Amino acid sequence: MRSVFSSSSIKLTDCLHEKKVMSLSGKVCLVTGATRGIGHGIAVQLGEAGATVYITGRTLTAPAGKESVGGCLADTAKEIESRGGKCIPVQCDHSKDEEVEKLFQRVKTEQKGQLDLLVNNAYSAVTAIMENIGVPFWEQPLSMWDTVNNVGLRNHYLCSVYAAQLMVARKQGLIINISSVGGLRYLFNASYGIGKEACDRMAADCGLELKKHNVAFVSLWPGPVKTEHMLNASENLAEKNPEKLAGPDAPVKVDAKLLKKILETAESPEFSGKCIVHLAKDPNIMKKSGHVLMTAELGKEYGLEDVDGRIIQSMRQVNQFPGIPGVWFLPNWVRLPSWMLALAGNKF
Repeated sequence: MRSVFSSSSIKLTDCLHEKKVMSLSGKVCLVTGATRGIGHGIAVQLGEAGATVYITGRTLTAPAGKESVGGCLADTAKEIESRGGKCIPVQCDHSKDEEVEKLFQRVKTEQKGQLDLLVNNAYSAVTAIMENIGVPFWEQPLSMWDTVNNVGLRNHYLCSVYAAQLMVARKQGLIINISSVGGLRYLFNASYGIGKEACDRMAADCGLELKKHNVAFVSLWPGPVKTEHMLNASENLAEKNPEKLAGPDAPVKVDAKLLKKILETAESPEFSGKCIVHLAKDPNIMKKSGHVLMTAELGKEYGLEDVDGRIIQSMRQVNQFPGIPGVWFLPNWVRLPSWMLALAGNKF
């Protein structure tokens, strides 16, 4: 079985080299779903690196007097500009094909056909997933599939088609799907895992067709991330329900106590952005095309720290396996090989 995981070797010097600021001045980027969470973090890092950043979301400005978990496009744009970047917020409902088409037509017109980076991050299913944790797929509403995978999968493909048309014409570009370990093993529910594995396969197959045009396509797995939704889940999760978060059939049972411990060492939403800035400037990006990339592994390769100065640990480190007693004392270099990690998703 061919592994889709990146297996490029990492030298000790890659871990120790001095962190460099990498400018993306002159680059045009599009981040979908950038009002909050990982999308927000990616967008502000790209802007800070000097790129022109288009951001999308359904909420342009926050409704007066209404509290919500997320933010709005105006807030993200303001933060990007405060860091010296240029931001173009575009209100877009990614469940509507005509709005997505207009988005890319606008980018094409305003940037004279230039689009250097697309980050497929838009996702509209977090609330629905959390409300149905522990409910088997046949007892969930039939609409669950579309709720999870219309924006989170179908729209990613649609955006990739429009982006590829621009990138192939210029013989350069990078498309990134934001995915997760749920594409490898059961997490949350069936619709979620199916969608995430499809995002990974999209990067592999589309990347194969794009390779001869010098356009790269990768799937990015952040680790646990301190997003607004995850912090809110940590606060509201009852410790008496040990199966509540990951789902009753998940390999690891996640209760409130374990979730709190996981979030103590979780990535900030901006760490994915730091990784993507370096991917966008990597002269050898085509060697990574078609692969699943993990943020912690990229952090090690590029010598990155999170915004608070921490080194993010890889999910391949045995001492990072949640809920398994007796592994915490193992050194960080004890890791599962990528091929062994891929076997966890073996269906033969």
